[in-house]
Amino acid sequence: MLHKLALIHSIPGRTRFNLGLKYGKGAEIEAIFRSIPFVYSASYTGETGSILIYHDTRVTWKDLYRTLSNSKKETQEKARFPIAEVLVCLSAFVFELTRVSPILTQGTTNLLRPSSLAVLYSSQKIIKNGIVAVMTKGKPNADTLTSAALLASILKGSPKSALIIYLMSTISEWLTEFTAYKTRNYVRDMLSVKVDSVWRVDETGKEERVPVEQVKVGDQVVVFQGEKVVVDGKIVAGVATIDESSITGEFIPKELTTGNNVFAGSVVVEGSVRILVEKAGDDTAISRMIHLIEEAQTKQAPIQSIANRLSDKLVPISFILAGLIYVVTKDWNKVLNMLVIDYVCGIKLSTATAISSSIGLAAKNGILLKGGQTIEKLAQIDTVILDKTGTVTEGRPVVTKVIPFSDWTEDNVLAISASAEEHSSHPIAEAICNEANERNLPIPEHKEIEMIVGRGIKAIINDKLVLVGSKLFLTDWDITLDPLNKLNSEINQDENMVFVSYDTQLIGIIVLEDKVREGMKKTINQLRRHGVDEVIMLTGDRFHPAKKIADKLGMDAFIAEALPEDKANFVMKYKSKTDHLMMVGDGVNDAPALAYANVGITLGTKRTDIAVETADVIVTADDPLALAEVIKMSQKTMKLIYQNLIVTVLVNSGAILMGTLGYITPVIGAAIHNAATIAVVLNSGKIILLGGRGSGNKVSNRSQYYW
Repeated sequence: MLHKLALIHSIPGRTRFNLGLKYGKGAEIEAIFRSIPFVYSASYTGETGSILIYHDTRVTWKDLYRTLSNSKKETQEKARFPIAEVLVCLSAFVFELTRVSPILTQGTTNLLRPSSLAVLYSSQKIIKNGIVAVMTKGKPNADTLTSAALLASILKGSPKSALIIYLMSTISEWLTEFTAYKTRNYVRDMLSVKVDSVWRVDETGKEERVPVEQVKVGDQVVVFQGEKVVVDGKIVAGVATIDESSITGEFIPKELTTGNNVFAGSVVVEGSVRILVEKAGDDTAISRMIHLIEEAQTKQAPIQSIANRLSDKLVPISFILAGLIYVVTKDWNKVLNMLVIDYVCGIKLSTATAISSSIGLAAKNGILLKGGQTIEKLAQIDTVILDKTGTVTEGRPVVTKVIPFSDWTEDNVLAISASAEEHSSHPIAEAICNEANERNLPIPEHKEIEMIVGRGIKAIINDKLVLVGSKLFLTDWDITLDPLNKLNSEINQDENMVFVSYDTQLIGIIVLEDKVREGMKKTINQLRRHGVDEVIMLTGDRFHPAKKIADKLGMDAFIAEALPEDKANFVMKYKSKTDHLMMVGDGVNDAPALAYANVGITLGTKRTDIAVETADVIVTADDPLALAEVIKMSQKTMKLIYQNLIVTVLVNSGAILMGTLGYITPVIGAAIHNAATIAVVLNSGKIILLGGRGSGNKVSNRSQYYW
């Protein structure tokens, strides 16, 4: 339909196309056009084969055409089921079953029988691949074995065997392709922006509709309510509620305004914003995520390589055994059983399907795995090293205690401090101001403010000198610290403290600490349940704060005051004790350590680009429980693979034994072999094919893993 789409006429808000299709299915055609976001209505006229579309006045007919063309391309990516070939074979199979007097001849004359021709026509690709493998690589593959079984069945005068071999092997191959397609499109549908045009602001401030491809870094674009963001950038005007669930995994929309960052793939739920473009096209975070997942599916796990090598070795063995059986027994039925029953399909297809499905399911839950080898490594993890700031903790300080002196109260100390700090962007200033706001404190006005880098802030409040900063900062101004002598039992000198003075007098101390991520304690407990023996924390922070957090979370050990190179060296040396080490971090200083670990994971929305590039696993949400879940998922996947290998070997070995002894015919042998292959492929494919139906553990109100 779409390749014949031609414009009849177009005015703003109203366009008519000729589809070149008279008396088509009007309801389906109209539904296709109405599914476009900026189309209000679509009316198809069967007599003329045209469709009248009412749409947003800002959208041109070219925008409509481009959107429909992209939809066509997407549909072509579907896993193709060979309907014509299968129908031909099914017809031939029915013919063979209903024939009253079968011809029991053997030889090349059987190649001309209708059922034989049907098999040869349907399986031409398989036969071609099998022959090419022998001619080019000098060794047979799975298609060579299948081709031999098909031809042998035909020459023996048993086309039913050939038909069953083709039909069932086709179904198992298609199931594998369909699972890979589902995985690929699960991720693309979830993450893809799928917007062809955007409102760009020109030099005069006027908004114009342009194709997404024309947007470049430095442009400004406007995104209205209900529209998707197509670029990464910073908001320069406007306020909007934005759903970032496809990027961060957080299901609650955020209210963002000037200065906040936004990412392609997020949706403006309410309001509108103008965005300064910082990244566009394939450079956006969401495009990189899609690329990482697609690349991951091409990276084989060691067990996949083993399965492939084992399969390649089993093919010539099957030929040798078939030859030996013919020499010993001269029984073509027993020879055919050796050819129609093999381990190759079940081993290769089920393993590839399980790995592909797991990568897709993880992506659906906001976890990007860089290849099948990562799944196998994760399943064996016994030691986890966690960076503290931004991983174990939220990476932002909070006020835990306020200690006032003299006649001052906690609220008064906080109010004075917040007044001095309210224009500072330092995390400590933000923590003090947040605490004051939570207590609904009236903030006094300040006059002049001076920030002394690395020391603190000097302000004039109520015509009095106010100092907020380190102990050294106050002593530089000759502020007496005598009140501290009475508090030695209440405070630990290693804690993070801010000192506050008013009119040359020390009036209080504010104690801060980096807040532990919600769910971190539960995460560590779950890691231990999934086979992790040691949990260690690495941090550049001081000893006391690090010890406090390690004790609180029940960690086995911690390393404090570690520089980036210290972290990397520690991980490298610790690998001599175990080959199953996982490192979790999020910053530039964690990148070397992530690279040295057997599995590196970056966690959360504050992760840096270099950490993402270095890590093997990217958790897109601020949810530490995903660490335990990804290990659990990997262990389940590997268990499923081994389960499939055992089933494949047992079932096919039993069928080969019964065929060799003459208890089953080649038709039954082919049915048993292919049924086992379909069963193990379905067993692997259920990971993604079920699409989240079953029972399992929730991950932070996002999607669930089901097994």
